Amino acid sequence: MSEPTDRREATVQRYSGLARLAVSGGTPLDCEAGAFTDGCFGSAAYADGDAPEMPEAALRASLGCGNPLAVADLRPGETVLDLGSGGGLDVLLSARRVGPTGRAYGLDASPDMLALARTNAEQAEAKNVEFLHGHIEDIPLPAAAVDVVISNCVVNLSTDKPAVLAEAFRVLVPGGRLGISDVIADDDLNRDQRIAAEQRIGCANGTLTAREYERLLRDVGFTSVRVTLTDDTGGGLHSAIVQALKPNDG
Repeated sequence: MSEPTDRREATVQRYSGLARLAVSGGTPLDCEAGAFTDGCFGSAAYADGDAPEMPEAALRASLGCGNPLAVADLRPGETVLDLGSGGGLDVLLSARRVGPTGRAYGLDASPDMLALARTNAEQAEAKNVEFLHGHIEDIPLPAAAVDVVISNCVVNLSTDKPAVLAEAFRVLVPGGRLGISDVIADDDLNRDQRIAAEQRIGCANGTLTAREYERLLRDVGFTSVRVTLTDDTGGGLHSAIVQALKPNDG
């Protein structure tokens, strides 16, 4: 088994354990508590009223580093895909925004997270959601299947980020939108400094710089690429919002 595959399986197992903890009533912590200086990780990233009447387990299992829905500009009738959907919070919130004529997909590699998400969807009585098992490097949807792709602190965990972004581009309709919350690194960090910072916060694996993110997105065909820093985690790492568009002729 190759090293990237080993790391991917270790990540799946880690998040499966966190899902089981949420089911048992515990509060999972992925990033080190206090890594984000304003406490803006997990469900704390959502402003009051952003997550009304959501199942408690979905809130406890929210392990992201931001709120991609704040920039996704979801509209009634749209189809949205959440890469690495975890306990399903962003999927359930997306489902409310796109309404009964829209649809929200969640994709996760952890069977335990998928079971938790489906339970949360039942409790929320969400009828326009579907949770898919698979890896974000190989999305089990046809081309041009969704209007919007979101993700919350998951792309940084992939060992093949170009494949993730290429897949996001493939499944978006022409004119589709990408809105990602993620952890990124300063351009001047060397490899050892980046690894040390990732180990400190605990929820990153091979972070990209803003410049690298922008280049990879443009390489696969995205336009209107923008990376906006949202929080300083220390050690040269930041949470950020990454936005891009698939051209209408894409």
